[in-house]
Amino acid sequence: MSIINHRKTSQPIRKRSRVLLRRPTPADEADFLAMSRAGKRSHGQWWGLATNPEGCRKFLARIDGVRFEGFLICLRDGGGIVGVVNVNEIIRGRLQGAFLGYAGNPAYAGTGLMTEGLRLVLSYAFTKLKLHRLEANIQPANHRSIALAKRCGFRKEGFSPRYLKLGGRWRDHERWAMTVEDWRKVRNLRKSLN
Repeated sequence: MSIINHRKTSQPIRKRSRVLLRRPTPADEADFLAMSRAGKRSHGQWWGLATNPEGCRKFLARIDGVRFEGFLICLRDGGGIVGVVNVNEIIRGRLQGAFLGYAGNPAYAGTGLMTEGLRLVLSYAFTKLKLHRLEANIQPANHRSIALAKRCGFRKEGFSPRYLKLGGRWRDHERWAMTVEDWRKVRNLRKSLN
């Protein structure tokens, strides 16, 4: 069963999920930018998504399905954008890994919708993309992002000083990671509890 919905108005992909995944299109620009601007106001230094039309177009152009996958998490009913998840710098060969980036729409904060959407992306990354490892690098004070990674089964692996340049400054990050084996354990545990 596919977990990606390429059309805005089609049926939900999974019955239990309140969200679905789809790739962004140029028609999403206004909604994407509205979400991104609200996120920038709400999350400040942690926000890395484009907040202008040119940046939005560059984001769309990066989605090549080879080194970069980008997804919108959308409400199953109504199609509103809940968040964005990127699988960045996909590396094949012996690593079979990538870096994960995500940002949630502040309008849906605390609803669990980003957790549902990120779980769909993890399923796609480990089953369809056949990745072995995903890494999320998160600023230590970004407690909501760290909590989301933990809920989805990521484990903290370490600390990287001055890791990424955001907002004009090099910022420290914690490294959170998950392998396909970790994902299977978490998925099976969730299934057994349902």
